[in-house]
Amino acid sequence: MSLFVLGLNHQTAPVSLRERVSFSGDGVTSALEALRGLPTVSEVALLSTCNRTELYAVTEDDGVALADWLSTHGSGNAELDAYLYRHRDSEAVRHLFRVATGLDSLVLGEPQILGQVKDAWAAAREAGSLGSQLDRLFQQAFSTAKRARTDTRIGANPVSVASAAVRLAQESFARIEDSTVLLIGAGETIELVARHLMQGRPKRLLVANRTLAHAQELATRHGGVALPLTELERHLAEADVVFSATAARDPILTRAHVAAALAARRHRPMLLLDLAVPRDIAPDVADLRDAFLYTVDDLERAIEDNRRGRREAAAEAEAIVDLQVARFVETMAASTRTAPLKRLRAHGEAAKAEVLAKARQQLASGQDPSEVLDFLAHTLTNRLLHAPTIALREAALTGNHDLAQAANRMFPALSSHAPGPTPPDDADPAP
Repeated sequence: MSLFVLGLNHQTAPVSLRERVSFSGDGVTSALEALRGLPTVSEVALLSTCNRTELYAVTEDDGVALADWLSTHGSGNAELDAYLYRHRDSEAVRHLFRVATGLDSLVLGEPQILGQVKDAWAAAREAGSLGSQLDRLFQQAFSTAKRARTDTRIGANPVSVASAAVRLAQESFARIEDSTVLLIGAGETIELVARHLMQGRPKRLLVANRTLAHAQELATRHGGVALPLTELERHLAEADVVFSATAARDPILTRAHVAAALAARRHRPMLLLDLAVPRDIAPDVADLRDAFLYTVDDLERAIEDNRRGRREAAAEAEAIVDLQVARFVETMAASTRTAPLKRLRAHGEAAKAEVLAKARQQLASGQDPSEVLDFLAHTLTNRLLHAPTIALREAALTGNHDLAQAANRMFPALSSHAPGPTPPDDADPAP
């Protein structure tokens, strides 16, 4: 069994592919249940955001079953394998630590990813797919991310995908204070968009969501008007700028919806920023003459300035990650080396408990204490020496001198008090 990471992200795959293998809500729980049932997987966690889908697992087949499962989920996409990255053991540890710290994000040092990693850990724990090895890995990832943010400026002036989108709207289209802005969705991303928008104070703010109560809560906090999603088409023409980030599996806005809205606007331009994966806005909307559509992949250019400003801090954070990876790997290796000792002690404790219980039963039944002591000593000795005796006998028959030497090191008192001379290492084994 080894630690293994299999995934794809904004660096390796376009949004059109990432949206096919994205998970949210109950889909995460169902996916973990299916992954937990794979025969070669003993532990697994799933991280799925707008920029990445990753499987963290303890597995024995180098992720073959994980890749097959992910390909099946992605509508059997035969091209998926070409976009996947794979990391094993120490490199798997390093990858998670970098992800949690924000070093692998579209927005370098973004703060949201740590919360998303924690959500992935919590979901796996709740689903029963998180074992001791992955649990230790994620806990150390949280500690590493916290230290990096405390000791460096990787999180200074945090820029999220939401803030980058608002900045893009402000710099490339229209004055926010002169615009009607429509928010579709009411989750964390849209909440962040609303907060950043308030700095520019849009002329009017509309919030549409499938659950009207959630839209009302968000609209009340930011001075907007709430709409049920069923009325989206009727009010779309009012919007100069649209931000959308929902968990819908299919597009909410189609080319026909936007074309009709543009006609009603007498073809005044409309800016649409689709921050969802899967996408909320049909890609062919971009072909409309007066529609300007951007997706999360288009934000790469908008955040390049932020990335340059954080590169020095990122180098310091990378050094912290390297140190924590080395410590974690060393701890895991030490745990592996001490596993035989733990098994030996557990075996001895179990034998002691069983034989002692029988001895107490014999005393309680009135048996002679001297006989009980003999029984206790004889039976416990046999229990403890049974497996080593068999192993040493087989070693003698097969000429395994290493095991015999190890026995001499483990039981020096026995070998020094054994009757008769000790045969040399190259002596023929006794029949």
